[in-house]
Amino acid sequence: MEFSDGFVSAEHQELLRSAAESEDPLTVSPLEITSPRSPRTPRGKQSSNRGSPTKHARQSNSGKDSPKKGGSGGKGTWGGLLDSEGGYYVDLSDPNYDSSEEVCEIIPSIASADFENFKKKATVIVEEYFNTDDILSTANELRDLSSPSFHYYFVKKLVSISMDRHDKEKEMAAILLSSLYAEVINPTQVYRGFCKLVESTDDLSVDIPDAVDVLAVFIARAVVDDILPPVFLTKQIDSLPKDSKGFEVIRRAQKSYLSAPLCADIILRKWGGSKNVTVEEVKAKINNLLIEYVASGDKAEACRCIKDLKVPFFHHDIIKRALILAMERQANEGLILDFLKVASGEGVINASQISKGFNRLIDTIDDLSLDIPTARVLLKSLISKASSEGWLCASSLQSLYFQPEKQIQDNTVRLFKIKATTIIQEYFLTGDIIEVVSSLESENFSSSAPMNAIFIKKLITLAMDRKNREKEMASILLSSLCFPAEDVVTGFQLLIESAEDTALDIPAVIEDLSMFLARAVVDEVLAPYHLEEIGNNCDDSDSVGSKVLHLANSLLHARLSGERILRCWGGGGSNKTGWEIDDVKDKIRKLLEEYESGGDLREAYLCIKELGMPFFHHEIIKKALVTVMEKKNERLWGFLVEFYSVGLITPDQMAKGFGRVAECIDDLVLDVPDVEKQFEFYVEQAKKKGWLDPSFSTGRSGHEIGNGFCS
Repeated sequence: MEFSDGFVSAEHQELLRSAAESEDPLTVSPLEITSPRSPRTPRGKQSSNRGSPTKHARQSNSGKDSPKKGGSGGKGTWGGLLDSEGGYYVDLSDPNYDSSEEVCEIIPSIASADFENFKKKATVIVEEYFNTDDILSTANELRDLSSPSFHYYFVKKLVSISMDRHDKEKEMAAILLSSLYAEVINPTQVYRGFCKLVESTDDLSVDIPDAVDVLAVFIARAVVDDILPPVFLTKQIDSLPKDSKGFEVIRRAQKSYLSAPLCADIILRKWGGSKNVTVEEVKAKINNLLIEYVASGDKAEACRCIKDLKVPFFHHDIIKRALILAMERQANEGLILDFLKVASGEGVINASQISKGFNRLIDTIDDLSLDIPTARVLLKSLISKASSEGWLCASSLQSLYFQPEKQIQDNTVRLFKIKATTIIQEYFLTGDIIEVVSSLESENFSSSAPMNAIFIKKLITLAMDRKNREKEMASILLSSLCFPAEDVVTGFQLLIESAEDTALDIPAVIEDLSMFLARAVVDEVLAPYHLEEIGNNCDDSDSVGSKVLHLANSLLHARLSGERILRCWGGGGSNKTGWEIDDVKDKIRKLLEEYESGGDLREAYLCIKELGMPFFHHEIIKKALVTVMEKKNERLWGFLVEFYSVGLITPDQMAKGFGRVAECIDDLVLDVPDVEKQFEFYVEQAKKKGWLDPSFSTGRSGHEIGNGFCS
């Protein structure tokens, strides 16, 4: 197959611009970029004078190497520009061929900035989809990128990320591809995306041991869902080396899955049942089984129907709909509660899904009251009965506590969760704490207690599924945000409530969550007695919450616990080993002494940045303020003014620092008799400059400081 006059379509030109993305520069000859593995490389006709040495000598002497027709040619040339794209070319015999496509000249180009930007945004969209399971939102976000020629990369990224996750994410990826096919993603882009996946099987196998089998299932599923033509398998078999893993993927898809009896049904249920059933259809089945149960009273049959649905992550909807039915048909309330008690006792519906179902109903109680005026009273009665019977955890009442006051609508919370996920993922990339604070303030959510709790839950959940660097960054951000301790407590309660579901994706959730809780105490985001408050909601000693609290307390009571916990993830939000606490304090003392004696402001700034511990800046405030009062030296006060103005010191850390000084006033009086008068003066100055909240008090008894409490 030869190119027609060196022209291809506009779409193919876009593909060329991302050619470098799929090539490994270490494996490419400096003289030829053609792929030795692709038999579909465009080649010209062989020269009839190939065997003549005189012809070769004459060609060499002319100083020109004539490339073969089609651009894949001779020695010393760059080969076929399209070879790196797996054989994409204009085929005159293709039934879809359109001569109008051949309108632009081939122009070699490296990966453009637009493509690099698309890659980053595509990754964020995929992660958000796995967190929200919102197909419509994902489709809109992908469409808003306005880069249809790069959609093949989205296909590749979606599948490759899900391959390293659980069956739930694999099924979600298959559903999303089927939903976006043709409507959002062009069929040719889907085809090319799977080509890229097959080509990269060897690389995927390094991180995913069962990559061959998983990718074979994805390809078979795509064929069954009619988003990939069966001829894809034939063409790939013909083009791949027989010793490659890509070849093995295609063979397995053909022989093990698509050739098996009842293959379609087997493939559709491979990752947890036929997800061609929409959410609306599942809800309809739930309604039917509840109505049938009320009519028959057969609990065993109802439980069997729930198991047959094979949607354990959606059982909260059963709880919600059953409770609504009990409100609508009060005569059947006892029958419905008995069924839910049996479903809970037999493990058909777990405690987390029960709590989530009640919370979802509490969230929508105001709308439900329009149809059932006594809905709030009836719900309180149902909660009381369920709690007394022992199948509802009392912590599910937490949502009922703040919902009537805040009146937060479902769509507002859903929107905030999406925005919070984006903010957190950008923070993990940039490490910019000030940008996070600004983003929250711009959304007017920073003063909302429920939103603060949701943000904390989302932050720690995303961090637990990443490396130590992100975990350390999450702890630093948590200590830098000006969230009240009560909101942090609520956030950890939400994390504990959802720990069972989280454990499906993060097996070490208990260890990670206990470490985050212990770190919050060490960073003084929480006080020790807050652990008892969280523990009061964990009635069962074998519950996840009890295990998390027990492990957190063990970590906190261990020898040198503070230093160990601070260094558990590397310290300072980086991969380097964390500083010892005494070393940090000593470095702070030295840099303040150096600056006080005439040191450079820029040098002091760099020293603070190198510490890499923004959550410990309150120690700088404390030592600087004590030095100012002891030596009557205003130079260090100017030091604080400057660093607060550039954002190096946050309001929260400033409040903590002043609070620390307030705690040790009694000791300072021994050396500085007028320290109380001086401290009151500087507190007033700090309030005027906006460093401290007007409610800040110089009293030491029970004074609340930012994220924690003074003892």
